[in-house]
Amino acid sequence: MEVWLSKKFSGEQKQRQPTEAQQEKIQRASKIEQLLRRAYPNPAIALGFKTPVQLLVAVILSAQCTDVRVNIVTKELFRKYRTAKEFANANRLELEQEIHSTGFYKNKAKNIISCCQTLVDKYSGAVPQTMKELTALAGVGRKTANCVLGGCFNIPSGIVVDTHVKRLANRLDLTDQDDPEKIEVDLMKLIPKKDWIHFGNALIYHGRKVCSARRPLCADCIFSKLCPSAFSFY
Repeated sequence: MEVWLSKKFSGEQKQRQPTEAQQEKIQRASKIEQLLRRAYPNPAIALGFKTPVQLLVAVILSAQCTDVRVNIVTKELFRKYRTAKEFANANRLELEQEIHSTGFYKNKAKNIISCCQTLVDKYSGAVPQTMKELTALAGVGRKTANCVLGGCFNIPSGIVVDTHVKRLANRLDLTDQDDPEKIEVDLMKLIPKKDWIHFGNALIYHGRKVCSARRPLCADCIFSKLCPSAFSFY
């Protein structure tokens, strides 16, 4: 299997011969992905959107906020603001009030307006399709960029690491890291690039449905025979 290593996600990648322990972990990760494929063949993004701009805005809003709350807010928001230009020209105080319930609303409103101004000025209102261009936008980090590139353009730029992926990756012993970007690097070494989009989306879905933070349903879990943490929460 091809092992992907990244230097600060610059795109510079090289191959190394995996150690015996690493090879064992790669094989276990492959079994995990196979189980995810069977259980969640087409895991949908939980955020509601119709266009790349809408998904970009929705993911910015999702920081420190539930997807359920974001979807409630964007249901009305996307009726008023339909394009990058309309978001770019938004009254900041009005936008703050409209997204208030998502938390950190002042910073989110500032980033959304600034981000969309750049889309209008530099990309004619379209969302760019590279990690470098996306992460240069206000309020956009790797998680947001991965979500947009995978969800809108089917581009496997990396693996989305949210709170669910972070929790499950550690419980499944696929990483011992706490930082999302370091977790992503570890997962990218274990999962083939062709599976990056599915793996992240499916693991998020499984985290919501089965492997919750407080009381995971280990008896109902597809990973109960593979997970080192199984039944340790009772």
